[in-house]
Amino acid sequence: MENQALGPVTSEPLRVHFPDHIQVVDCYQCGKCTAGCPVAAHMDVAPNQVVRLAQIGEWEKALRSRAIWECVGCQTCSTRCPKAVDCAGVMDALREASLAHGMAASERLPVVSFQEIFLENIRRNGRLNELELIGRFKVDVLVHTGRIPFLFKDASLAPKLGKRKKLHFAPGKARDRGVVERIFERCSSERKR
Repeated sequence: MENQALGPVTSEPLRVHFPDHIQVVDCYQCGKCTAGCPVAAHMDVAPNQVVRLAQIGEWEKALRSRAIWECVGCQTCSTRCPKAVDCAGVMDALREASLAHGMAASERLPVVSFQEIFLENIRRNGRLNELELIGRFKVDVLVHTGRIPFLFKDASLAPKLGKRKKLHFAPGKARDRGVVERIFERCSSERKR
């Protein structure tokens, strides 16, 4: 079974596997992660509550929450934690599991699409090709959502970017793309463990 917008849907029972360095059992719910989170006010479930859901195995509620998608990965929560629980890592693992189980809300498609296109762009070129990123992202969102206004949403920024020499029409590729490829390979092999 495959959800075209969000990728493959597995039939495995819900369970999230965290990397070895993430020990959600160590969290004692002090709330420092939530107090320091710059986007906690926009979340449906506070960061410490997301960790609590992971502790008690409430996977469906955690994977369907908006909080995991609102997280900007600033690491403030992980830095503030007195027990060194990697709250940002928990959010990241939950996002991956949400996609793998087809539980990510369709409204999150642009976030997922941007991340995938961004990483593919870096992997292929060794550096960011802004025009390619923008073009592929806009078209992908249009194809999956049919939101035509989205195509033109930020068009007024192009002249400003051009004036500041931030928009390159023919950007070069990195000389040693092999280094970037090895980084991607190492990260993907660590994920599979």
